[in-house]
Amino acid sequence: MIMTPLFISGGEIIFILLAILLLFGADKLPEIARTIGKGIRQFKDAAEDIKNEVKKETEAEGNEFADDLKEIKKTAEDLKNNVKKYKIFENNNLD
Repeated sequence: MIMTPLFISGGEIIFILLAILLLFGADKLPEIARTIGKGIRQFKDAAEDIKNEVKKETEAEGNEFADDLKEIKKTAEDLKNNVKKYKIFENNNLD
């Protein structure tokens, strides 16, 4: 049988729950569940905060990149227009 470390079968979950019940008793289970729930919630909130921060930073960098790209395109267009003007001027001088 191939065992994968990330997956827990139903039998293993039952065994873990029974061990917790024996170690802490039935009266402590709701408190333990609340503590675990709070920990999971804090972890999810922290992960969401990190995701939002990364998204905000990448959007800011993307906006700066877009502005730089617009400036480069404008400069290229100006250069292209100057070259066209020079060619027209040069052709007129040859006549």
